[in-house]
Amino acid sequence: MASSAVGAAVAAVAVLLLLAPGAEPIGLWLPPPTGGGGRLGGAAAPGRYLTQEERWMDQTLDHFNPTDHRQFKQRYYEFLDYYRAPKGPIFLYICGESSCNGIPNSYLAVMAKKFGAAVVSPEHRYYGKSSPFESLTTENLRFLSSKQALFDLAVFRQYYQETLNAKYNRSGADSSWFVFGGSYAGALSAWFRLKFPHLTWVVLAVYNFTDFDKQVGDSAGPECKAALQEVTRLVDEQLRLDSRSVKVLFGAEKLKNDGDFLFFLADAAAIGFQYGSPDAVCSPLINAKKTGRSLVETYAQYVQDFFIRRWGTTVSSYDQEYLKNTTPDDTNFGGSKFAVRLPIFKWHPKTIAFALQRSIQASKIVFTNGSQDPWRHASKQKSSKYSDPSNCSSPAAVSTVRKQIASHISLWLSQCQEPTRAW
Repeated sequence: MASSAVGAAVAAVAVLLLLAPGAEPIGLWLPPPTGGGGRLGGAAAPGRYLTQEERWMDQTLDHFNPTDHRQFKQRYYEFLDYYRAPKGPIFLYICGESSCNGIPNSYLAVMAKKFGAAVVSPEHRYYGKSSPFESLTTENLRFLSSKQALFDLAVFRQYYQETLNAKYNRSGADSSWFVFGGSYAGALSAWFRLKFPHLTWVVLAVYNFTDFDKQVGDSAGPECKAALQEVTRLVDEQLRLDSRSVKVLFGAEKLKNDGDFLFFLADAAAIGFQYGSPDAVCSPLINAKKTGRSLVETYAQYVQDFFIRRWGTTVSSYDQEYLKNTTPDDTNFGGSKFAVRLPIFKWHPKTIAFALQRSIQASKIVFTNGSQDPWRHASKQKSSKYSDPSNCSSPAAVSTVRKQIASHISLWLSQCQEPTRAW
């Protein structure tokens, strides 16, 4: 089942649920971080988290080698204020490819209160404080994969169910579990529902994922798209004449490699569209075009004010040499560190996007996709009467999708609680 929604800042997500002997997946968008932490983590504003109290479990390093008994400490969070013990469901919110600093105070909290759910959130291996190794050498990174992460979730589920049972003096109880995730974590939620043997056909590799750029262009509109393409041409030109001065203009003189610099500029534009701030990108450029102001200087101002200061982007995270450091000073390794990123407006080579295969043979999965999100083309978008993108032109669509999600949770909970129901 696929639903679409836009709103002020909607990112592509897959909301996924997991019910007690089985699993149900659902994905919820979270607003981009503000302040010094940026999009990949950092200090939270008051009230931004339900809890930041750290808890720990011993996680298996290699789930596929029975002779390797090594473990590492995996961080997780627990919020029980809304839990209606002992029969309330458990909402498992998957932290994705960044440091997990707590359980976000998002719409998930509203649903937890509605359904009397416990909320738990494990940190992804190799991120934040859950890294098995201090040194990120190639040898040590071989245990970083979505497949290992899925088994981490399975082990965590068993561990936490036993922990909760002990807390409430229960024996052998199995709660109704719902798994939530956004973007990559949303895909993990879907794969978790589909169970491990099916992973080989859930993923579809898309070579040269040009749909991302196409969506950015569509979202920008003709005037803004033309301005961005002109910026591309002018920056390429200035790089050939005096690369240092143009990099200084953008506050990115640390990026010695021109390809890294252009990647940085491309991402700056993409972020504006992906996270619901197209006016921040387009309005200054369109005005500059009309008034004769320098487009490059205008875009540089946007990059410095929005992408670096407001968004909290670290310029060095786009530096290939920095990424070769096996002991970096942070583990907020988002897309530009461990994941292949996307091309935009000819500034980057062809890449591969891993998309959810359109013919997924599974039930009780809800995919929600922002209609302006460039990544939506790598998600499942059509499967039911709810998949009408024409209904997704305002924040009201977000509210509609949320109500649909809550309705599905209510239905699946009632089915799960039927004694004779087989999952």
